[in-house]
Amino acid sequence: MNAMTYGLDIAKSVFQMYWVDPTGKSHNRRFQRRELIEFLSNCPPGKVVLEACGGAHWWARKLRSLGHQPVLIHPRYVRAFVRTNKTDAADARAIWTAAQQPDMPAVPVKSEAQQALLALHRMREGLVQTRTRECNQLRGLLGEFGLCFAKGRMALLAELRQRRAEIEQAIPPTLLRAIERQLMTLHQLDEQIQLLERDITAWLQCEPAAQAVEEIPGIGAITATALVATMGSAQAFRSGKAFAASLGLVPTQSGTGGNVRLGHISKRGDPYLRRLLIHGARVVLTRSRHRPAWADALLARRPTNVVIVALANKMARTAWALLAHGRKYDPGYVSQRPA
Repeated sequence: MNAMTYGLDIAKSVFQMYWVDPTGKSHNRRFQRRELIEFLSNCPPGKVVLEACGGAHWWARKLRSLGHQPVLIHPRYVRAFVRTNKTDAADARAIWTAAQQPDMPAVPVKSEAQQALLALHRMREGLVQTRTRECNQLRGLLGEFGLCFAKGRMALLAELRQRRAEIEQAIPPTLLRAIERQLMTLHQLDEQIQLLERDITAWLQCEPAAQAVEEIPGIGAITATALVATMGSAQAFRSGKAFAASLGLVPTQSGTGGNVRLGHISKRGDPYLRRLLIHGARVVLTRSRHRPAWADALLARRPTNVVIVALANKMARTAWALLAHGRKYDPGYVSQRPA
């Protein structure tokens, strides 16, 4: 007899679950957090399906500890099965219905270590954005007093130190004291970012998978750790092409009557990892002395940004191949299509 399937809609304190018992009777019940854990701990092992949203990975690990099989589905795939208005009960039923569809893609469950690493990345990204915003604000405020600076954060900070006498004469003392406090804040942001990068590098040194991915040109410590933690398990994807598609590095398709047109990249999946891969590919294409020969040939007939995205796609597929097959990066490796 097949295991029972439950559709679970999670929130902070209120949870809705839909299931159909062996007699064919449907149930749509609301639980509190403690009630839900107690109910599932007394149920026979089954498949519990929920959306891959905030807190979903913790719930997946909790359900696994209770003996159930957790399945995470992207919320975009669930939305199509909501019948009318969006409510907790309708969402739970839609999750259960989506789980009945054949070949429904599932999101791999992340471990605590992977989630902790991604939290470090999110914290670092937030600090970097704050630092950029503070520098842009300084540049704009001083520009109101006729002070112009070179492009770039490092160049701005260097000129602020070198042209201190000029700045003191150009702006009022009240603003000067505020700018000095903002410069101290920028220094503190730099220290916090460096500490987070140190923690990320320490995780890299203890993770063989991330070390293997780091050998790919254009992938450094930040991208390698983010890629391994975001992927979760390489076996969750059928191929490197499927992994690249999950990151939105493939063109969209639109067509009818047998005519298919390719458009811009889909931009699905994690935008943070996609951006890291594209930036790494840009460095390889514009600054590396040993860029791929196929990229030079593609540059002759396609725009630069198109080639950069193609190289980022190649990097993602290569990373999947290394992790899925347990190999080390070999720049001279030639893949063979299976017979």
